[in-house]
Amino acid sequence: MAEELRNTFRYRVLRYTPNLVRDEWVNIGVLLEEVDGPRRAARIIEESSEIARVRRLHPGADENLLHALSGEIDARLRAPEAEARVYLEKLGDTLSNVLQFSPARAVLADDFDAEMDRLYRDHVAPPPLARGGIVENTRAWIRGRLNDIFRRHRILASLERSVRVEEFTQPGDPLRLDYAYRYNGTRGYVHAVALGRDPAQAKVLAYTAECIRARASNSEFTAITEIEPALENPRHQFVARLFEEQRISIVPLNRVAGFAEGLRPRLQ
Repeated sequence: MAEELRNTFRYRVLRYTPNLVRDEWVNIGVLLEEVDGPRRAARIIEESSEIARVRRLHPGADENLLHALSGEIDARLRAPEAEARVYLEKLGDTLSNVLQFSPARAVLADDFDAEMDRLYRDHVAPPPLARGGIVENTRAWIRGRLNDIFRRHRILASLERSVRVEEFTQPGDPLRLDYAYRYNGTRGYVHAVALGRDPAQAKVLAYTAECIRARASNSEFTAITEIEPALENPRHQFVARLFEEQRISIVPLNRVAGFAEGLRPRLQ
């Protein structure tokens, strides 16, 4: 009975294959579609750490292609329905020689966004590495934890996810903020930032917050980090100062449950 209530989706994994003769590839994205509905989306690697991983596996990787890919596919999928369908039907022909899609596979799931997160985590995201027994954290790992916490506190369904920002910044901006919400005329945004990773993540969020507030002053921003910024860590303090200047609150994962409980009454 429970399975009958689930939705049927179809997904394909995008592979980067710079050497067709050797048939060696690395997974760089996922395309997910509703079988009986209009929704479709792609999630392609964008972060510097993800592209650096491809470069480590394939030193001659075309970084310009990898950086541009997410925006290109996203724009195609946002075209009118008929154009998007034609694009998907001919997708294999329109990709370059170094990009290939895996065969399409069906999957049953309750939620489109949650399934996209799971597929990306299982097929694309770099596996977590252990350093001295401590798991190395990524934005994808933080976002997965957030989904679990928000679901347990019954607010996940009330949040917008993967929110485009190009209307506030520049056309073609590929950035998507992880979550957004509205209450009493206020627009709120929540985004995962890994303190132990590239500080450019924080600079991009600060720039985005400034652009959004220039158009919608009554906006609030929260950055979810893997840990509390350490006073003795210069990189952590750089991020903390940057966020303070742009009025971006920092909530480490060990305090997200309280943040979710405080947010829930405003979303009802």
